[in-house]
Amino acid sequence: PSPQRVAMCVRKCSRIVGPCLLVLGALSVAANVLLLFPGGAPQYLLEGHISKHAKAVPGVWGGGITVLLAATHITAVGWHPPNFWSPSTPLPGYCPQAFISAVLSKLALLGAAACFVLSGVGLTNGPLCFYNASTHGGGNDTLWGYPFLDAVGQVPDLRTENYLHNRHTWNICLEPEGIVIWNTVLFSLLLLISAAEMVLASLQILNGCLGCLCGFCEKK
Repeated sequence: PSPQRVAMCVRKCSRIVGPCLLVLGALSVAANVLLLFPGGAPQYLLEGHISKHAKAVPGVWGGGITVLLAATHITAVGWHPPNFWSPSTPLPGYCPQAFISAVLSKLALLGAAACFVLSGVGLTNGPLCFYNASTHGGGNDTLWGYPFLDAVGQVPDLRTENYLHNRHTWNICLEPEGIVIWNTVLFSLLLLISAAEMVLASLQILNGCLGCLCGFCEKK
């Protein structure tokens, strides 16, 4: 095929991938911010009673900022005037833009992957909450901790099974109210968002490489 008609039309693909990544990046930031405010209450963040994985804000810097930076450039690449990408334009007019797009997409891929891993660990460990330690043989004291992580006598697989699939154990957390479902839903959302971001970023890496090698195709 001619440089104008490559297997994947770079401009058209960028017009789809860029806005999708913009939306996903914004959702990632929003989900992570919500994790910092259980039930919309700010006092737990001020008191430091927030899960360490939520405080690491992987959805802000990983699935958010790096993805949004790449998405902004990808969107701009897709909506540049067609004559800007014409093969008659000197090579410096389009190849560097495609190369930059691929590089930023690689950074977005790494950021989304980091968000995916940290969100998965946060989901597996469960939330930080105020709970009754006697439930796990720790005396009669109530304390702040990770009851599903610190469960005595449970191997990780059993702990995960009990925590994620046995809702009867969720009421162990006394405060913040509803923190288990809050934590589970938002970390699960971050997992889905970051997985989608990785797919789109990988697609754009290939797209950018094709654009640099073959040029941007024009609509006839």
